[in-house]
Amino acid sequence: MAKSRKLSKNRMLLELIENGIDAEKRKQQQFFALAERFRNEQDPEAANRLGDELGRMVFGG
Repeated sequence: MAKSRKLSKNRMLLELIENGIDAEKRKQQQFFALAERFRNEQDPEAANRLGDELGRMVFGG
C-alpha cells in the first residue's frame, strides 16, 4: 500500500492508525446517539427496535 501511494512505510502505518482512531470515534458517536434515542423513545415498539440495534452494536450480529 505504501508503494502504491508513494509513502514511506512509517507514514503509511501512521495513516492506518489515524484512520482506525477516527473510525472508532465515529462508532462511539453513533453508539451514544443511538443510546440517546433509545432513552428518549416513548413508543415501546420503537424502543424495543432501538434496544435491539444497540445490542447488535455492542455484541455484533
